[in-house]
Amino acid sequence: MELLDLCYDILIYILEEVNPADLAHCSRTCWAFNNFIKDNQRLFKAHYLRSYDDPRRKAGDTDPSWIEKLQRHVKLDKILSSSDVAIKVPSLRDNFRFIGAEAESLIHSASEASGTSRNLARLTQLFKDPRNLDAIMYRSSLYQRAGTAKQLAAVEEQDRQLSAKLHSVYGVPAGPGGRRSLSTHPYARSRVYDLRNYTDATKWGPYRDDGSMKVNWEMIESIMIVLGYNSSVCCQRYSRAFQPVWSEPFQGMIRDKLVNDYPSTLPMEPAIPLEMKDPFNTTGFYMRIVCFLDYNDLYGFNFATPAVPSDQPREPINTEEAIRHITMRLKVDRVEPAGQFDNQSLPIVHFSGVSRSIDMAWDPNANSRIRGTVRLTQEGEVRWTTISIFYGGEERWRSEGIQVGGPNSKRGVIGTWFDKDYDPQGPVGPTAFWKVSDKQMAKQLEEESEDEDDFW
Repeated sequence: MELLDLCYDILIYILEEVNPADLAHCSRTCWAFNNFIKDNQRLFKAHYLRSYDDPRRKAGDTDPSWIEKLQRHVKLDKILSSSDVAIKVPSLRDNFRFIGAEAESLIHSASEASGTSRNLARLTQLFKDPRNLDAIMYRSSLYQRAGTAKQLAAVEEQDRQLSAKLHSVYGVPAGPGGRRSLSTHPYARSRVYDLRNYTDATKWGPYRDDGSMKVNWEMIESIMIVLGYNSSVCCQRYSRAFQPVWSEPFQGMIRDKLVNDYPSTLPMEPAIPLEMKDPFNTTGFYMRIVCFLDYNDLYGFNFATPAVPSDQPREPINTEEAIRHITMRLKVDRVEPAGQFDNQSLPIVHFSGVSRSIDMAWDPNANSRIRGTVRLTQEGEVRWTTISIFYGGEERWRSEGIQVGGPNSKRGVIGTWFDKDYDPQGPVGPTAFWKVSDKQMAKQLEEESEDEDDFW
């Protein structure tokens, strides 16, 4: 009996055991095999769900084009796993945008429904190859001056931003790749503390300088490197509790399911708990890192040196920074519809809470009340704004940050802090915070909020 004489189901079961990349080889063996395979959604679906996370988030989601998705992922796998140096390096460069788009697609659909994410596990394995890191993750403008001879900045701004975004999503792991990335910290620090990047156009945050409020992923990347470096050299007793979420490849890039089930209109029934109206899952307990230069060093770096042309970066700096470890307990205060000029996909969430220093029991710059908002930017990124409130109701510090990975990503928020009055002479610095628990200290937060009303 010929193979093609077998019944449909048996032939499907046989082909399901073939490596996904070999389906193309099988389809080229003969005309009949080609017809059987090329449009077989059932076969491609079985292969996809065996190798990757199910992109359907909930019951009722329509099936994607399993054939197209599997073919694109197999192409990505082939490019990144190639061992032929003569072919691999040019292929990485030529397919840079394709690789970026597919990597983002795999990250966006990553799920832990089966225990661990197949998507992230596969990407982690592929990017163990330093050639892949050099060609994809290290192509922002930071690498015009920093990095190795194999790490070359992309020519076009779009590609530099894409590379910085992928690097921000990948993180700065503890292995050799991460250590090489951290070696760029003097150049990253130069960008983070350059006061020319803090303007009305950028809202003093990690946004581009054209007033569009699009995320400046090159700034996010630099902040991540600076905070990662400072965390790696700070007091070891905080190394575990305050280890940045990005210290492992793609760590924290799984999204919470709540945002996917969010209704298209804001629920108005009074019986619905406030937290259920919050698509960003804001209430919880957070760890935060804040870094800053001594103000004399910051001022000298920006104003005491010869003028630098506006289109040129400042010199790299190795000046040591101070680092503060902070805990935050936040709760939702109210949820309101998006405004006229906001992204209409999700509402605006207002929150409040308390911020406490871990480094010292009484830190006049870290112990405070805190309030803020979470909303979507026009391009769909999650923007966090916080304001620190001190004794007598004095508002002193403000921060702007982006939740890397999108709504409900566990990666956390990376951004900048600065004077609440937007002082063009500073101080400024990098900051990041991430949730460690939804319910931890929730009851205590309510009790403290009541007790502190008299205190404040």
